[in-house]
Amino acid sequence: MDDLKGFLRQAGQEFLNAAGDAAMGAAKDVVGSVINEIFIKKEADTKRVLPSIKNMRVLGETSSNLGPYSEVQDYETILNSCLSSGSLFEDPIFPAGNESLMFSRRPDRHIEWLRPHEIADNPQFFVEGFSRFDVQQGELGDCWLLAATANLTQEPNLFFRVIPPEQSFEENYAGIFHFRFWQYGKWVDVTIDDRLPTSRGELVYMHSTEKNEFWSALLEKAYAKLHGSYEALKGGSTCEAMEDFTGGVSEWYDLKEAPGNLFTILQKAAERNSMMGCSIEPDPNVLEAETPQGLIRGHAYSITKVCFIDIVTPNRQGKIPMIRMRNPWGNEAEWNGPWSDSSAEWRYIPEDQKQEIGLTFDRDGEFWMSFQDFLHHFDRVEICNLSPDSLTEDQQQSGKRKWEMSMYEGEWTPGVTAGGCRNFLDTFWHNPQYIITLVDPDEDDEEGHCTVIVGLMQKNRRSKRNMGMECLTIGFAIYNLNERELESRPQGLNFFRYKSSVGRSPHFINTREVCARFKLPPGHYLIVPSTFDPNEEGEFILRVFSETQNNMEENDDHVGYGGIGPATITPGYPTPKPLDPQKESLRRLFDSIAGKDMEVDWMELKRILDHSMRDDLPKPIVYNRFSNNNAFETQAGPGEDGGGACGLLSLICGPFLKGTPFEETLGSNDPSSKRLMGDNPSDGVAITSGAIVDETHGFSKDVCRSMVAMLDADKSGKLGFEEFETLLSDIAKWKAIFKVYDVENTGRVSGFQLREALNSAGYHLNNRVLNVLGHRYGSRDGQIAFDDFIMCAVKIKTYIEIFKERDTEKNETATFTLEEWIERTIYS
Repeated sequence: MDDLKGFLRQAGQEFLNAAGDAAMGAAKDVVGSVINEIFIKKEADTKRVLPSIKNMRVLGETSSNLGPYSEVQDYETILNSCLSSGSLFEDPIFPAGNESLMFSRRPDRHIEWLRPHEIADNPQFFVEGFSRFDVQQGELGDCWLLAATANLTQEPNLFFRVIPPEQSFEENYAGIFHFRFWQYGKWVDVTIDDRLPTSRGELVYMHSTEKNEFWSALLEKAYAKLHGSYEALKGGSTCEAMEDFTGGVSEWYDLKEAPGNLFTILQKAAERNSMMGCSIEPDPNVLEAETPQGLIRGHAYSITKVCFIDIVTPNRQGKIPMIRMRNPWGNEAEWNGPWSDSSAEWRYIPEDQKQEIGLTFDRDGEFWMSFQDFLHHFDRVEICNLSPDSLTEDQQQSGKRKWEMSMYEGEWTPGVTAGGCRNFLDTFWHNPQYIITLVDPDEDDEEGHCTVIVGLMQKNRRSKRNMGMECLTIGFAIYNLNERELESRPQGLNFFRYKSSVGRSPHFINTREVCARFKLPPGHYLIVPSTFDPNEEGEFILRVFSETQNNMEENDDHVGYGGIGPATITPGYPTPKPLDPQKESLRRLFDSIAGKDMEVDWMELKRILDHSMRDDLPKPIVYNRFSNNNAFETQAGPGEDGGGACGLLSLICGPFLKGTPFEETLGSNDPSSKRLMGDNPSDGVAITSGAIVDETHGFSKDVCRSMVAMLDADKSGKLGFEEFETLLSDIAKWKAIFKVYDVENTGRVSGFQLREALNSAGYHLNNRVLNVLGHRYGSRDGQIAFDDFIMCAVKIKTYIEIFKERDTEKNETATFTLEEWIERTIYS
């Protein structure tokens, strides 16, 4: 080690002595232009300016993104296997045990899992068809699911998409059933066995009014399996289940602050076959308390019809806005006010009108209310607007309308794309951004505006409740864009500093989805979905529904290399002229490192980099495992004095920068330079007891090997002089860029700065690539260490060059055989 340090001291002096005035001037020009471009880039931020879901996934497929299930269960395969063996299916993934019932505690009594033929005589999947009266609530607090299920029975095409009708307990019975649910942009097929939880021979949870009908109980079991357990279904919103049954987008209204056109909104929803539900705020002291009018607090009701009804009285006639709804209990717990069953008001309705609306007075939980009474007695209404593929051709031809829909998936990655809400201006612009273009106004809108429903949904939170994962607090903001602003991808900090939003979600709220309806003039709009606080990790889908066509795209950078202005830094180092003293000195440096084979391998490269850049490497992170707030601290590691860095660029070019503005930036007067030249201060640092120390010991083997591979054309594992020279110039450039953003000289930069730093190096990356880099190279506190930044740059340059070599037509398409791709990427 001392020999290496002595050599470096001597080589540095020879380099300085060999350089004449011309060489010194050239070095100043080269390094000065590079640093000047960095500062220009720093000051001038770049200001350039889905179809229907058709593919069915099986629960457990890699692409289904559905939590813990890793085993793929194909219904047809399992059914045929059971029929061949004469056995009844027993689901190993969702077993008949307590773990499928609850995750927080054990059941309060013995639960016996029985098959339908053990519960009732002559079990049937359907008894005389299906209806909303087949849905009865059990002991589980999932009335929200029951309300949505009752609504589902109103539309046969939607019903049979969720519940395949060919299943039965007679023909081809093998104890196996399957159901289909929409999950985050995909339809997923969930297979179950027919063992159901019972107590004393009776079903514990959802059941039908007919004792031998089992479609509703099996549907609930499949939905419980999708989310991990029956307990995971406790508490929820009717919107959530309605979306999972239809693939639609839901919105809700506080009826005490209802918009003036709410009845029109409900009517339009009914025209598009939307599913609707409503509820009353619960009594904090009484579970499902009953009001004097017969309504149940904290209970979900289904809205089954919205219409005007003709009314004829002795004095006048006209139309009255009415709503029909149903209590999922399906019993006599009904509204007892005006327009209730057999109330006097119905005598003023013509008989043909009664027949048209299907009026009955059975004690079945279904009843009518006037719209005014509805607003007065209920607190919340929920609407699930169906996706375009939910309507059949016959329905569209009969006058039913459909929404136009666009959808994108995204994620928030801490330190990269999890920027938090607008309160956190400095990081807000790092959130994913999306542009929607509205062209045509609504047909019947007098002001020429477009109806837009924006839904932001976070993924896979309910299924992870058993791991303590609850919903994030989420929301979104909408901004208008002019033609000039459309050129910026993505919008930067200054855009949000000076631009006001034209719409936003009503609240940032910790529900699975937040949704809002807007009336906007035709134009271009930017949507920014976010969590409330920065650095919260999650996945989401963003959907936009409109009455007329909308076009949606991600507002993100294009992956590639190169820039559009003078701030872009060109990679590589200018080739020195023949007999350049600077190059001759570098040659002597290389010869001494390389040895007899005249090549440098990764170990020799690691030795030189660890010494020349030891102060650029990050200080250890000290994490106190006993801290209540999981705070991170940084402190100087062994041999660190908290100073700057010498670096290879300082070693080679530092002497020419004395007295210039770049001297401090490159750390050419750093104490570390003196240490490299032979000083050896005592090392040592005290670490708090009980702390976890993330300590860096120089460049990793992986980084050094990747650096060699980046320029090793013949795959010998070593670099010749020309390759070595190119590598040093790249490292010098990347280090200079890193130090611009490492303003506190910690050897780390925030992950939020990664995009700008790599842009300064000429690399343009989108959110997907940045998220991957954040996951791969970011620390647990969202920081990128110096050596990891170098690794990012090495990997990006290497893969871009591999791709460009095969992109012979310059059309961003490259072709590799599997063998070629593995060979090229595995070595790099």
